Amino acid sequence: HSYQVNHTQCVIVQLMYQINCGKAPLNTRIVGGQTAPAGSWPWQASLHMSGSHFCGGSLINNQWVLSAAHCFQGATASLLTVYVGRQTQGSSNPNEVSRSVSSVINHPNYNSATNDNDIALLKLSSTVTFTNYIRPVCLAASGSSVHSGEDVWVTGWGTLRSSANDLMEVDVPTVGNRQCNCDYGVGRITNNMICAGLREGGRTPGDSGGPLVIKQGDQWIQLGVVSFGIGCARPELPGVYALVSSYMTWINNQISSNQPGFVNFRSSGTDKSLTTSSCFILYLVFVVHSFLLLRARFEEQQLNQAAFVTNRVFLSV
Repeated sequence: HSYQVNHTQCVIVQLMYQINCGKAPLNTRIVGGQTAPAGSWPWQASLHMSGSHFCGGSLINNQWVLSAAHCFQGATASLLTVYVGRQTQGSSNPNEVSRSVSSVINHPNYNSATNDNDIALLKLSSTVTFTNYIRPVCLAASGSSVHSGEDVWVTGWGTLRSSANDLMEVDVPTVGNRQCNCDYGVGRITNNMICAGLREGGRTPGDSGGPLVIKQGDQWIQLGVVSFGIGCARPELPGVYALVSSYMTWINNQISSNQPGFVNFRSSGTDKSLTTSSCFILYLVFVVHSFLLLRARFEEQQLNQAAFVTNRVFLSV
């Protein structure tokens, strides 16, 4: 009987997280690329080491934060502090609370060379109390579908400008993985990744480990974790994120109680990205173009050298 009671309580708690996660009462955003008003993104976490902000994260229940594995290579949990409810890095934050970190769990299959499985969990030393400024985000459940052209949001203190002390926000479109593979090189983008950003370039204010979110109904759902490509401002290179829905089982296996609210996201768009075969054709065009350019330069050098030799012979005569 006690097992049935405990199991029922767990199910009720999980359902409550599914219903109440991703609510941001102070968020009225329509367009972005600006400073985020206080409380707009109440799950945003600021990760500090030795007193300095170094990565972002997202609050997913009252004691766990989701972030990126590459943030914690060689890091010691005891040296980390997590701030939630924080608005600025440069002055006081009346709505924030801080917690030390009791453990950091990197995904066991994280590959630092390819950035595959770039996801991590941080357990806070104690629970936090939810307010309008501190709330958990929903997570995209396994089986969620996301197509290109969806309007998503990135937040952080990262790279919109070098002196960005205030939390920044911007809305960008998702980019299909097939197109993203064309941009980064075939095979670079795995099924555990999602891409988003303006392919014509432009900086995005994301921190490594920070959230990529989308709104469905009245709930904000985290689709991705900032992995790489953010802030580079290079043309045709969108940001790349760890795909949260790929890790539902792993996350739930690490969090035994008060499991996060996983919500199924259904995309309304279609992926119109180039196929891998198209990428190969584009690659061949690039190779041929590069070869012709190099050959033209070589022939020009040969002509210049021949002219130089002829000129010397003429002068010697």
